[in-house]
Amino acid sequence: MKLYLMEIARIGGALLMALYAILSFVTLCYRTEKKRMWIYVTQAILMAFIQFALFLQMIVKTGDMTYLFFFAFQAIIILATIVMHRLIYPDGNLLIVNNMCLLLMISMAVLTRLSGNQAIRQFIIVVASIIVALCVPALIHHFRKLPDLQWVYAIAGLIPLLVVLILGSAINGSNINYSIGGLTFQPSEFVKIIFVFYVAAALARTDDFLSIVAPSLIAALYVAILVLSRDLGAGLIFYVAFLLMLYIARDRIIWLFLGTGMGAAACVAAYRMFPHVRNRVAAFLDPWSAIEGAGYQVAQSLFGISLGGPFGLGLYGGKPEAIPFVGKDFIFSAISEELGMVFSISLLAVCLSTGLMILTISGRIRDPFYRLLTAGFGVIYLFQVFLTVGGGTKFIPLTGVTLPLVSYGGSSVLSTILMFGILQGVMLIRADEHRDAVERLMNDREAYERVRRERQKRQTERSAREEVLREVVMDAADTVKDMIHEKEE
Repeated sequence: MKLYLMEIARIGGALLMALYAILSFVTLCYRTEKKRMWIYVTQAILMAFIQFALFLQMIVKTGDMTYLFFFAFQAIIILATIVMHRLIYPDGNLLIVNNMCLLLMISMAVLTRLSGNQAIRQFIIVVASIIVALCVPALIHHFRKLPDLQWVYAIAGLIPLLVVLILGSAINGSNINYSIGGLTFQPSEFVKIIFVFYVAAALARTDDFLSIVAPSLIAALYVAILVLSRDLGAGLIFYVAFLLMLYIARDRIIWLFLGTGMGAAACVAAYRMFPHVRNRVAAFLDPWSAIEGAGYQVAQSLFGISLGGPFGLGLYGGKPEAIPFVGKDFIFSAISEELGMVFSISLLAVCLSTGLMILTISGRIRDPFYRLLTAGFGVIYLFQVFLTVGGGTKFIPLTGVTLPLVSYGGSSVLSTILMFGILQGVMLIRADEHRDAVERLMNDREAYERVRRERQKRQTERSAREEVLREVVMDAADTVKDMIHEKEE
């Protein structure tokens, strides 16, 4: 019986996940939230079954019924998150909320399997982050001075990076963390949000060459500090975000080519300057030759992915703990091993649909600041997913970047949830723009109707005058005819 339950949960969960991913892309075919509502409801139902399938695998495999309580707590939080967003912010985008909840749900299940203590800590951070993020859209919506705080963003982002550079603790050769009162933070996760605010504010103002110089210098300073801290993964994310936001703002392909060339030169310089970069490149090129050293993580990751097959080995069926830092850098490999390629590819599809929805929202916003802000968040999210999965699958060298909302890491989860909250606030601004456009259209229609009625009135009066004149002329003609007739007689 247990074997049947395990197989049903394993295969059924993967198929349900694939259906959820397909619906995420179907959502992009509809322009309004009203037309998407049936998809959102279906996704919520699928989420419940996927979560149940994940925890059923753990219960069947371990026999530990306490997982049911954790399952219940998570289900309540996820349902409350979806309902609260819908009730408080009906003009928000529910696909982003649904996908966020799905990714958090998968993260909780996989982290519970890997480390119960990490899963509990992550769950507490997730709950606190969601509560805070519920307030963010209202702040973004009502505080309209955000585009005017360009230099505030620049300074506010540089200070924590400098503090980490000077006082931060070194982890794997990089100064990326800072501890306050026993709590450890990774400031770059939050600074990337501030950085996008700065770039959006700087590039949304004017369209000339001088308006590019200052943002470029400030962005270079951000990246330089991250390089000095040896946080090269974050530096790469910042650089790509600035480059693509610059291209979106100015729509000139020359900046994209120049930026790509400079980025390639910087990568070569980083390879020559930092030994750990050379080790990662060597592990990328041939992990098998250094399987006992630098290539061990990548090799174990590839082993895990290959063992999973289409539907995985089931939770607790594999050995993902053999990969160092599996909960942070290689969680995609753990998912592929125990939940299968169908599940992991569907997860990637959900991440892709989230990024595409963010970019779609950006394309429909008229305000240049909020358009660039949303585009920057979309670029950061998609590029971070690419770096994490690409590194774990040996598509690119390992960068040590977490998979947003899925990997273990309080700073990463909190910053991503806050970023999604900001996006909901931008959606409220987009709804205001839509209502203003409709109101202007209605006013234009009313003005058109007034002009049309005036024209009809003038036309009617002109016709009436012409009719009177015609009658006068006809009477005069009749009179003349009568006089001629009388004279002839």
